[in-house]
Order: sequence, then C-alpha cells, then structure tokens
Amino acid sequence: MKRVFLVSIFSSLFSLSLSAQTALTIPPVLTGTTFDLSMEASSKEFSPGITTATAGYNGAYLGPTLIFNSGDVISIDVKNNLGTDTTTHWHGMHVAPTNDGGPHSIINAGETWSINFPVLDTAATMWYHPHLHENTMEQVNMGLAGMILVRDDTEVTAGFPQTYGVDEFPIILQDRSFDTDGQFLLSPFGDTMLINGTLDPFLEVPAQMVRLRILNGSNERAYNIGFSDDRSFFAIGADGGLLESPVSIKRIVLAPGERADVVVDFNSLQGTTVELVSYASELSPTISGGRVTPGGGTPLDAVNFSMLEFRGVAPTADAVTDLPSSILVLERLSEADTAVTRTIQMTGGRRGQPFTLDNQLFDHARIDQVVSLGDIEIWEIENTTNIAHPFHIHDVQFFILDRNGAAPEIHHAGKKDTVLVDAGETVRFITQFDDFADPDVPYMYHCHILLHEDQGMMGQFAVVEP
Repeated sequence: MKRVFLVSIFSSLFSLSLSAQTALTIPPVLTGTTFDLSMEASSKEFSPGITTATAGYNGAYLGPTLIFNSGDVISIDVKNNLGTDTTTHWHGMHVAPTNDGGPHSIINAGETWSINFPVLDTAATMWYHPHLHENTMEQVNMGLAGMILVRDDTEVTAGFPQTYGVDEFPIILQDRSFDTDGQFLLSPFGDTMLINGTLDPFLEVPAQMVRLRILNGSNERAYNIGFSDDRSFFAIGADGGLLESPVSIKRIVLAPGERADVVVDFNSLQGTTVELVSYASELSPTISGGRVTPGGGTPLDAVNFSMLEFRGVAPTADAVTDLPSSILVLERLSEADTAVTRTIQMTGGRRGQPFTLDNQLFDHARIDQVVSLGDIEIWEIENTTNIAHPFHIHDVQFFILDRNGAAPEIHHAGKKDTVLVDAGETVRFITQFDDFADPDVPYMYHCHILLHEDQGMMGQFAVVEP
C-alpha cells in the first residue's frame, strides 16, 4: 500500500520523509496501589528544532500508563501545576461520583486532588483525561491524557500477551494541527497524526502474537482501523472488558473515547513491515473523518492513510503463539428485569446551532435523570441530527442490545461505555447502576466529540437510594 505522509497544510515545518521516521514513544508505567500524577505545562519537540507548547501528566506530553489490579484499593494524588483549573476523569471506571473526576470535581491551580477507591472493574483498557466543562478540548488538545490497564486473573489464565513494551503496546491515536510557528491549533480536526505523541512512527515488534491496546484520543475524528496488507486480526476486548471469545476481523471503527483490545499475529513478519492504516474512505460520510470537514477539510478526510509502521524482529523466548478459543462467560442483563427505559435524543446542529441532548444545553445546576441504585435500565439513544455522535456514559458499562433493531457487531458484544450512534440511528443498551449512590454529586453522559461536549451536548444523572 502506498504510504501517505500527511502533514500540516499551514507550514512546511513538519514535512516528513521516509528517513524522518521515529521510534514510537512507549509511555512509562506506574504500578502498585499508590499513584502520584502531576499535571504540568511543558514543551516538546515533535519535529527536530521546533518547540511546541504542550501539557502532560508527569512529563511533557500525555501521561504514564497506569496499571491497576482488579480488587485492589488504590490511592491517587493529582497535583495541578497547570496554572489554571482542571479536573481528571477516569474514563470507563466504575467509581463513586466524588472520585469520577467530572466537571464538579475541580482541581484548582496549585492544589492536589487526593482520592482512593476500590478497583471494581475487570480486565479492561481505560483512560484518563481532563473534564473541565468548556475547557476539555483545549486541555486534551495540549496533551493531557493517558491510558489505564486493568489486570485480572482471567487474562492471565487466557495466556494473552501482557509484557508491556515487549508484546503488549499502548497505541494512542490523535490528530493535531500546527501553526506556522509549530504551535498546536485548537481545532476539532487535525491534519497531522500523532501516535503516542510521535510523528511518523515505527515500532519494532517480535514475530509472534502481539497485543495492541488502541485508544481513540482524538478531539472528533473517527478511525476505521486495519492493516496495509488487509490481514485479519483478533478483537479480544471492547471498552470495558474482555470478550467471550476472540473475534477475527479486518476492520474496527473507533470513535473518540472508544478503545479496542486486539491481538495481531505477526509470526511471519520478521524482516518485513506492515502498516496500521485508517481506511477512512470506507467510512460513512456522516461519521467524522469519513467526509470533508467544514471549511475545506484536511488531508486526512475520507482517504486511507498510514498511521504506524510495524517492523518485524526476532520473537521472544516465551512467545505467545496462539489464542484460546474462549475467554470467559459474561453475565448479561435481561430485558425482562428492566425497571426503567429512558430515551435520550441527540438534537440541534442545524443552521449554526450547537448540538444538544434533548434540546437542552448542559446546566451544572440541573439534574437531567434520576436513577435508583440497583436498577437495571435500558437507554435508547436516538440521533436526530445529520452526523454521527459517540455517546459516553460515566459510572457504568453497558451491553448494546441493538442498532435500529439489528444486533450489534460481535466485537461490540462486550462491555462498552462509549457507542457511536449514526445519523438517524437509534441504539439501545442495557446497564445496571450498582454500588454508588449520591444525591448531591451527579455523573455525566455526553457526546465524546470534545467540542460538542464543551458546547453543552451533555447531561447529568444522579444515582439515589430507592
């Protein structure tokens, strides 16, 4: 497949060539039960000799990968050295609303937010990022985000690759734009791909089964992920946890906020290369990235482009060479046990108006939904707008019941916290609100296109004792 090097249309400062490829940055790891994070304003040279103002957790850009063990009680201190207010949200994690890090949990400049909570989630790929209302996109755009890996005994028994940085790699997808001085532009869509904060990256992988934890950390763009040789790979996990069995696929669409836990068979790759590609030309024009964006678009719009080159090297001594036929049995919820069915409409967006939920802009002082602790509920998300939106709910993981009455794709049959709802589509999911009730501190639900979220496409729900 032809390699496409997509660079800033505003400047030749970031022109790339084959000789300019850079080894993929692998974020460092923090493990244990006590975690210290410092949010810092900083700078980074994405291209040699050009310094870009950035922000990160414990570093110049992005943050360390946090590895939690299911069942542990962990403590986290988040120090805000940004010089401005912020929050930190543990996207996907099942925690009390006071620990969730939503817009109500502001960390003032110079202060430290100290929390502790039990890790109630099973093996999954989560992430963390700011969630300050009206400033989320700006702060994430500067680099404030990081990955969370939850470990448990099931993935150990399954024998999946899980030696971080050897046969298991975080892959954080972000599109960014730079101005003529090499500074970030604040834009929903970028014209330059960063993978783990690296421009035009390559990654040496052993010729064996390799696990990729893929996160769409972009502001708005969706990716249709596959490989340049059109090889199959295996989905083993969705947003909130492992699937019941590995699913062979050739493409997976990830909207902002979604994650994919996949295993790729690189057994025959030694001495050769293959590329991770976004097949954006195959996306529906209603999905961000599958159409030319307003204002003339970017070189990433509606075309196929390479994001990362894999270079095969010798296998490790303890290589994983195959996958189990089954992983686990998920405890699914029954529609017959549903206490409440709620309908949430995606609205607005016409004639220059902002996108909304149920025709209302977000209001800190308004509780939009009240949920009884322990209830099983069905949420129907109706998209009445002309573009697709990723719907994200805090606190819980859900199972997709159907899309316009049809069963979801099998690799979306596991636990999810974010789902892409296309224009004119209705997605139904089922979930249970257990463990945490607080009438005073709500959770959020919102579009995970960060501009839409900042502009008010967000609601909040309180979980209360019955």
